[in-house]
Amino acid sequence: MAKTPDLILICIDDLGATDLGCFGSSFYETPHLDALAARGMRFTEAYATCHVCSPTRASLLTGRYPARVGITQFIGGRSQARLADVPYLNHLPHELTTVASALRDGGYATWHVGKWHLGGEGSLPTDHGFDRNIGGRDWGMPKEGYWAPWGIPSMPEAPAGTYLTDALTDAAIGLVRDRDRDKPYFLNLWHYAVHTPIQAPPILVEKYKAKARALGLDRITPHSLGEHYPCEHKRHQRVIRRHLQSDPTYAAMIENLDTNLGRLLEAVAVYGDPANTLVVFTADNGGLATAEGAPTCNSPWFEGKGWAYEGGTRVCQIASWPARIGAGTTSTQPVTSCDVFPTFLDAAGLPTRPDDHCDGLSLVPLFSGGTLTREDLFWHYPHYSNQGDSPSCSIRSGSWKLIEHFENGKLELYDLAKDPSERQDLSGKPDQADRLRDLHRRLVQWRGEVLAKIPEANPDWVADTVAKGWDPAHV
Repeated sequence: MAKTPDLILICIDDLGATDLGCFGSSFYETPHLDALAARGMRFTEAYATCHVCSPTRASLLTGRYPARVGITQFIGGRSQARLADVPYLNHLPHELTTVASALRDGGYATWHVGKWHLGGEGSLPTDHGFDRNIGGRDWGMPKEGYWAPWGIPSMPEAPAGTYLTDALTDAAIGLVRDRDRDKPYFLNLWHYAVHTPIQAPPILVEKYKAKARALGLDRITPHSLGEHYPCEHKRHQRVIRRHLQSDPTYAAMIENLDTNLGRLLEAVAVYGDPANTLVVFTADNGGLATAEGAPTCNSPWFEGKGWAYEGGTRVCQIASWPARIGAGTTSTQPVTSCDVFPTFLDAAGLPTRPDDHCDGLSLVPLFSGGTLTREDLFWHYPHYSNQGDSPSCSIRSGSWKLIEHFENGKLELYDLAKDPSERQDLSGKPDQADRLRDLHRRLVQWRGEVLAKIPEANPDWVADTVAKGWDPAHV
């Protein structure tokens, strides 16, 4: 009988779909993650279930779309404009089975390390199937920054100046090293990096400043000024889009992250069985490209975090399991965050729970060259984002993608096989009328099935931003 594998899920906050060398970056340096991909499988059509964090994290744990869970916005977020805000849950529902509780029932030790952002006291990792919680709180970002003291109640403090990504990795390594060797483990490592604030070790920042100068990137204006944000609370500001990867501090954050993940994987090799450890690496949404300093660029994918376009939902995803996955393999099957739960149960030899992870499919067949039976992927974000998009819903079927904008009912249609950058909206083409109707029908049907909430008109909306008290001088 095959030995039960150890399981590691690594979810990186706000990592863009081209932020790794093995996914196309020529500025950021990620040798350890590139090596992980070389030992396993790259997923070139991988998606987060939402373009902001908490909804995707809920999907990773429950195997359900965010609209079905009831968490459709990052917890704590609120926004409105022409449309009123839509209510959502502020914690992961306790009645839902998580991958952690299912694995614990199956004999696994279960550990959470890092960001949580799925509820506070009463809804922390240890309330949802994890034996240990190090660093997980209701926070979506390190409130005091990446340098100790952090003030995170669920994590021991460190000497002043200790970098948070280093300390979280130390904690994860300690769990792997000191574990009960008679039990398999599930490590859920959700680093706060590379979320804002954009902070990194100075020596690495200087390295990338020099690299930018050597490549002439410091002489290229990286941003362009766009339209006003549609959300009420940012109507006085303009979208700022980044068009190339050249931010030295962001690059330094990524290299530090890569180095730390290399340390973790080395610890797995020393203290465990690397050949029989399934590591899944992914992200919670696309890279931050249009707001809050816009530190990265997701090209060729359009836009980024907070947007329904590909740059908002495409993610770098890697799976490594040397005992079962061939080195240097690639999957072009569309996959999403919901798939982690059934994948881990399947890999562990435990019974799948289709009534629980009802929107996910096991990726294990892909590891040996098989296929998935799913036809469509869905997204539902009935909120204004902090990054510039308005409430929307979308479907991908094959290579076709349809987006519905709730403010005005506008539909957009793209053929991702021919137009991966979503530059040619085909919704007005007569020869696509039947496809447009069919995709929209399926999208509407899915919304009904998951009881998705649809935003309604905001009776208090005033279109004149000056009348709302904004200062035109800020524009």
